[in-house]
Amino acid sequence: MFDHIMVKVKDLEASKRFYTAALAPLGFSVQYDADGIVVFGPKDAPALCLAKGETTGPVHIAFTAKDRASVQAFYAAALPAGGKDNGKPGLRPQYAANYYGGFVKDPDGNNIEAVCHKEE
Repeated sequence: MFDHIMVKVKDLEASKRFYTAALAPLGFSVQYDADGIVVFGPKDAPALCLAKGETTGPVHIAFTAKDRASVQAFYAAALPAGGKDNGKPGLRPQYAANYYGGFVKDPDGNNIEAVCHKEE
């Protein structure tokens, strides 16, 4: 388990808007916003940290969703907040039998995913 992940972004405000909208259905919110760093997460849990700077290339971050509806809500919230479709929510049996994921590209081109492994 990780404590936090730091991702460099070109436009901190655009990324803050994107992640605020996209991660809300997954229970994440801004926990810290100062000194050029924005931290998202549930309180006292692993966090995603954003900092303005030069990106080193796209990364893939997958967030756990409590159910398939949360994956769909993540995807629906991410697109109007600046995300680009990178795979509509659906089953991905090539990964695992109950792998239900939705994928979007964030404003810096990172592949951001919400995934639920529960059978429904």
